[in-house]
Amino acid sequence: MSLVGTNNNCAGGVTPWGSWITCEETEMNAGPGARVEHGYNFEVPASATGLIQQVPINAMGRFRHEAVAVDPASGAVFQTEDQRGTSLFYRYLPDVPGELVRGGRLQALAVRGQPGADLRNWDMQTIALGGTVQVEWIDLDDVESPNADLAERGHAAGAARFTRGEGLWWGNGECYFTCTDGGPARIGQIWRYRPSRFEGRLAEASEPGELTLFVESTDDRIMEYCDNICVAPWGNLIVVEDSDRDQYIRGVTPSGEVYTIGRNAVTGPDGEKSEITGPCFSPDGLTLFFNVQNHPGRTFAVRGPWRVRA
Repeated sequence: MSLVGTNNNCAGGVTPWGSWITCEETEMNAGPGARVEHGYNFEVPASATGLIQQVPINAMGRFRHEAVAVDPASGAVFQTEDQRGTSLFYRYLPDVPGELVRGGRLQALAVRGQPGADLRNWDMQTIALGGTVQVEWIDLDDVESPNADLAERGHAAGAARFTRGEGLWWGNGECYFTCTDGGPARIGQIWRYRPSRFEGRLAEASEPGELTLFVESTDDRIMEYCDNICVAPWGNLIVVEDSDRDQYIRGVTPSGEVYTIGRNAVTGPDGEKSEITGPCFSPDGLTLFFNVQNHPGRTFAVRGPWRVRA
């Protein structure tokens, strides 16, 4: 055991300084079901040998957190929000890089020149597959959001609208994140964010970061409801699905080609096929770990060597 007292923890993410952030995917209020407010992030040092004191990182916001990824160059921490309909893509700029609990600024991504852009692509194709836009970042206030309306307020202030932001992982100078029910077929998008050389500083206005629609599935046989994600040692994305049917592990090449790695076709006693979660690799890059959430509710290790798909 490393942490207790939190609620509905989801993907989270690792940090470059030897810890991991666990994220509460809830906005549960204090009351009959909980002694304290929930909906926060917590940091756990990888060196811990037992339970640590749970300290919420309040300045990172209170919302339905899914995953985090850290830009090792700037110290900025990116966050996804697993909320259907309106979710934001967040950036946290800590006052002291690497010391998140000491406070910082929470911001939301906006498309430059298109305040409140709808990037769900549900009813109209705001960004075409492969399209790239320049971004800016909007400061958010009242980030502990007692009314659970942070995304709505951020969108009203000009932040871009996403839907069901889930898996998020840092790659080689860029990060990738999934929107599980984005796109015209509502079966999933993968976005790529390339930060500014001046990420989080005033000079970034002259050289902004860029957001690209990297994958948008229109065929459930290729990819359906992309969820957790990681970057493989050879540079491809590893993406796991959360659908109502067979659950697949997919790979995505740097050119955006999707291929299949594995499948979970087991049906539980409730008739559901359980989602696959938490893909990540061992330090030597030879073993892929992932979880099957239910039926059987286990962590699996698949050993290479892996054939590189270019």
